[in-house]
Amino acid sequence: MSTAPGSDADDLTTIRVDQFFAHPPAKVWRALTDPGLLARWQMPGAEDFRLEVGHRYRMTSVPRPHSRFSGVVEVRVLAYDIERMLSVRWTDADPANPADWTITWTLEQEGRGTRLFLVHEGFDPDDPAQLMARKIMDGGWRGHVLPALGQALEQLR
Repeated sequence: MSTAPGSDADDLTTIRVDQFFAHPPAKVWRALTDPGLLARWQMPGAEDFRLEVGHRYRMTSVPRPHSRFSGVVEVRVLAYDIERMLSVRWTDADPANPADWTITWTLEQEGRGTRLFLVHEGFDPDDPAQLMARKIMDGGWRGHVLPALGQALEQLR
């Protein structure tokens, strides 16, 4: 995994990650959008996902008081382009947490595999809790979520 091309390591408003998967875009897309598969590698509640602009659902995770994260993410599907791009909005269910992020997945065929770009944007660099959330989420995407996605892809036939 590496930083996406053209990204600025000093951009505290955004996390950019790219990951190569030795699977075709159709298979990666399926793992990103099939509710049963999402539940394997994302947070509980992802099984309520529907590929429909405007669809809303909730996911749960461990509360992180240092970042003011309540443990409940409200998700809304913003846009998609089949087998190319999926964009969702994440907000914390607790109105005291101003988290309002956009997560965009972009898929590019690379040989027989797929280069998956993740852009998680909307962090407030002037808010210490948001900077802590960015640090935690950056580590989570790289160290847990994308490896779990890779494992889910390996289990798919």
